[in-house]
Amino acid sequence: MELIEAFADETVFRNDENGYTVLVVKCGKTRVSAVGVMPQVASGEKLKITGEWVEHPVYGRQIKVHSCEIEKPTTLRGIEKYLSSGMIRGVGPATAKLLIKAFGEETLDVLYSQPDRLLEVPGIGAKRAQMIAESYAEQAQQREAMVFLQSYGITPALSVKIFKQYGENVRQVVSKNPYRLVEDVEGVGFRTADRIAASLGIEQDSEFRIAAGIRYTLQEATNGTGHCYLPRPELIAAAQGILGNEPELIERMLDSLILSHSVVAQVLPAQQEGEEDEIAIYLPLAYRAECEVARRLYELMHAMPDTMATDLDAQIDEIERMEGITLHEQQRAAIRTAVTSGMTVITGGPGTGKTTIIKCIIKLLSVHGDIALAAPTGRAAKRMSEACGMEAKTLHRLLEYGGEEGDFARTPDNPLELDTLIIDEMSMVDIFLMRSVLRALEPGTRLIMVGDADQLPSVGAGNVLGDILASSKVPSVKLTEIFRQDEKSMIVYNAHRINHGEAPRLNAKGSDFFFERASSPADAARRIVELCAVRLPGFLGLDPVRQMQVLAPTKKGECGVWQLNQLLQERFNPAAPHKHERTRGDTIFREGDKVMQTRNNYQLDWKKEGVFGWENGQGVFNGDIGFVTEVDTQEHTLSVHFDDDRVAVYEGADVDDLELAYCISVHKSQGSEFPVVVMPAVGGPPMLLTRNLLYTAVTRARRMVMIVGREAAIDQMIRNVNTRRRYSALCRRIRQVMEMS
Repeated sequence: MELIEAFADETVFRNDENGYTVLVVKCGKTRVSAVGVMPQVASGEKLKITGEWVEHPVYGRQIKVHSCEIEKPTTLRGIEKYLSSGMIRGVGPATAKLLIKAFGEETLDVLYSQPDRLLEVPGIGAKRAQMIAESYAEQAQQREAMVFLQSYGITPALSVKIFKQYGENVRQVVSKNPYRLVEDVEGVGFRTADRIAASLGIEQDSEFRIAAGIRYTLQEATNGTGHCYLPRPELIAAAQGILGNEPELIERMLDSLILSHSVVAQVLPAQQEGEEDEIAIYLPLAYRAECEVARRLYELMHAMPDTMATDLDAQIDEIERMEGITLHEQQRAAIRTAVTSGMTVITGGPGTGKTTIIKCIIKLLSVHGDIALAAPTGRAAKRMSEACGMEAKTLHRLLEYGGEEGDFARTPDNPLELDTLIIDEMSMVDIFLMRSVLRALEPGTRLIMVGDADQLPSVGAGNVLGDILASSKVPSVKLTEIFRQDEKSMIVYNAHRINHGEAPRLNAKGSDFFFERASSPADAARRIVELCAVRLPGFLGLDPVRQMQVLAPTKKGECGVWQLNQLLQERFNPAAPHKHERTRGDTIFREGDKVMQTRNNYQLDWKKEGVFGWENGQGVFNGDIGFVTEVDTQEHTLSVHFDDDRVAVYEGADVDDLELAYCISVHKSQGSEFPVVVMPAVGGPPMLLTRNLLYTAVTRARRMVMIVGREAAIDQMIRNVNTRRRYSALCRRIRQVMEMS
């Protein structure tokens, strides 16, 4: 880091939403560009900039700003130049001269502390005086807040977010209780707040700190690990690991949070003899979601829709004749159950005929009312549309998401006008999305849920599909017979072997399931790049970036998502003079890169070219994959063209939600299918390398699976069925609601 003193000369670009600025400054006789998040700066102001020098391929040498401190101008010339800059509403060059003439070197002090004196200046009335005073106060407050926050190591970008949240009260709020930032401002973690608190002299055993640490532990469990709750002893132990306080202090504060309803405690009775009752601690939002899902499932299941009036078996026979197919009794049972029940779950692995069943159900029910098809992700919806010959929407699109997070237009007051809803890839649906779906369905709507219960659970909180099945209260059919099986294909065959705890058959002659040994993780990474770039595209005639996908079990390590993305980006899309790029953190995004959205962003605008012109909308979601089509170095934006032809423009902090997607985690691949899947198997943490993870990875492939690494690592995953328990009580709640009713 280097500290320079300079004078602001010209603002080339500024994004008022996030504070990102391109500023030309004068250092002596030299003019250089300063780029980064900083307060609004007026021409002529003296600055102290801390940053690092970088060489931009187009604009040359720049200083990348880490912090920027503005010194208030003290000379008459400096004050006049600042006032003439246009930053203060109601003040131009002529008014600036009048103010200087009236107040001299005290002008800025008058504006800030004695704004009523502006009425002494000829031509300034009460309304204009108020405008000038408010504009100057706003500028001054933001600058003071930026300096105050940056003094605690908070980045300029985060400082802008915090100021937008608290405004002129920022110093007061942060000084009194910096832990409020964790809940109020997205992007502020507990450790950042803890660092600020330590700087302010707040004690380690402060009630603010311990309360925030407990809530943060629950938030991480919900948002990061997928738990709906934590057992009380586990929560206390996890919170102690974060806080470092004695368990007794944490227990007392937890009791206080329960009494104030900041968290919810509930005793969950033991389910088996010999087990003890469990005290579950929830965040209120997760608790309410779980209870509501159980209640609405009951209501929907018992508000029976009209059943088929004519002979159902005869109609199924007619579909068989028309389609030239023969349905197995399992498939017929699934169709009968779905058509005659208010709610049905159909599960099965690859090749068990789930798509055939959906198509038959559509034929049977379409003449009796409106049917909608949906899936959790865009890729899954697209695949469902292609397989069923009927439009399928993402659940977010079906529910008509609005401008605020989780704000869907389809609610109990504005329900979907449907007779039947069929949802595919149910294993991906978390507790919060499930609640939104059920809220949008009127009693009497038939709900058919289709999925693979042996895949990984949802990335979000809960284990909805697993809990519904475990409750044994919802009609369900499990498909076990394999029907889609090409004689030469080993993908479906091996997927079922893995699921049954058996080793896959590798490198069978003429098959599509291959294994290549590697001597080390680094060797495996090198081989994966070579396979993707040269060997497989040449053999299969496929686009290596668009039709092949590398999946990794872990994010870290030489064969993790991050490292493989760097290697694959370097091979497929290296830097070039004609390619614009943008650096965000440790990642370089350049035109042509394959990227993935990693968080639901309900506010991000997109457009899509349709038959009748451009369609506009909002919302880009976790798991959406696309390509960077343009990096605008003037406007500092990044455009991404997603698989479903939506084009979104990313500004400022929105870019933080993107990751390179040449390699993605197995978890992020759920709901997607790719012609070719390439995956390392080199060992790692047992909690990550599980049988259902390997099964999920293999079932993502349509045409070929290529595993690189060690046979022992594959065996390790197949033997490891000790998947981490996901704390969810939905199963118990479903049983309780059904039995009570």
